[in-house]
Amino acid sequence: MEIGRYHWMYRSSRPHRYHHVPALRGKISPLGIQGCFECCIKCLGGVPYASLVATILCFSGVALFCGCGHVALTGTVSILEQHFSTNASDHALLSEVIQLMQYVIYGIASFFFLYGIILLAEGFYTTSAVKELHGEFKTTACGRCISGMFVFLTYVLGVAWLGVFGFSAVPVFMFYNIWSTCEVIKSLQTNMTVPGDQICVDIRQYGIIPWNAVPGKACGPILENICNTNEFYMSYHLFIVACAGAGATVIALIHFLMILSSNWAYLKDASKMQAYQDIKAKEEQELQDIQSRSKEQLNSYT
Repeated sequence: MEIGRYHWMYRSSRPHRYHHVPALRGKISPLGIQGCFECCIKCLGGVPYASLVATILCFSGVALFCGCGHVALTGTVSILEQHFSTNASDHALLSEVIQLMQYVIYGIASFFFLYGIILLAEGFYTTSAVKELHGEFKTTACGRCISGMFVFLTYVLGVAWLGVFGFSAVPVFMFYNIWSTCEVIKSLQTNMTVPGDQICVDIRQYGIIPWNAVPGKACGPILENICNTNEFYMSYHLFIVACAGAGATVIALIHFLMILSSNWAYLKDASKMQAYQDIKAKEEQELQDIQSRSKEQLNSYT
């Protein structure tokens, strides 16, 4: 219709005039472009960026810890079997513990994948931008209880991961001691001051293998050769990355804890505001009923 191409320009005493607006070339109207832009802005505003950053950091930290830790534990068993405990019965318990830890790593990875998605979804549905997109939503006691439960569970997981972070630093410390001893042996061989055969590393003192394990320790060139093996080099650096991943997971859980606490406070305030609005609406409705009854009585008298 051609009426859509005209618009009102002035209000005056003179006869109204219509001014012709040329039709736009193309299939998309300006209103369509504006609506699409506003929709994109609302969608971007509805993204809980804090929860998204915490989720990415949590996924990255858990992936680094689980993947690198699994491979590093396998390399550690290989080093022990080849150089420090040639008898399989001496490190049988350690092998079972490491195998159990690898299965626990599988469970940790699966659990935190689901838990991170749940927390991200909770962030989407408690952000104020979602409220603007989908209209007013009513908070219930069950919703506030679920948010409080997430706060408590995230706090417990954060404390547990602090322990995991400390535990993951133990193999880094052990491998660092072995590596630093190898560096000392290299420097002594270069300076020709003290023979390197007198410098040894005894794994039995760490308690991971029994004292009757044979040989249990490595000295001099043998220890230096161990440090030059691919298993030692990879395990050492993978344990460092796994420890860093555990630290990143702790930071992500602390971030999640702050977000969940603020969301819970928001839901609590929203519930109070909702109760106030309900009471106000009820009072206004009662006032309107009284006014309508008064008008009806007045009309009946007249």
